[in-house]
Amino acid sequence: MLKKVLICDDEMYILEAVQYVVNRAGFTPLVAHDGEEALNIALSEEPDLIIMDIMMPGRNGFDVCKLLKNNPKTKNIYVIVLTARYESDSSRSIQSGADELITKPFSPRKLQRRLIEVLGAN
Repeated sequence: MLKKVLICDDEMYILEAVQYVVNRAGFTPLVAHDGEEALNIALSEEPDLIIMDIMMPGRNGFDVCKLLKNNPKTKNIYVIVLTARYESDSSRSIQSGADELITKPFSPRKLQRRLIEVLGAN
């Protein structure tokens, strides 16, 4: 069974770029456009990894990450936070439970390599 990667971002071009990388890495992409949708999908689909933006309408990435990491059903999902503000977001990302932080703009090749390192090859 293919591993699932939930991508959550409110910017369509980021969603499409990350979705392309996830597909190329051989994983099944799931897409959410905001934090609330990401929570619902994470609870119902239980993805193997989540790539999530910080700044989104409604619930931000910090809140979503904290809720996921405090829930026994989703606490072991590997969470990669995508941010354009590395300096200001790095400590808050760690405090919210994120496993990793990647800055925007990101290298599609590096992201693909990282997904395979974390999830293994499909």
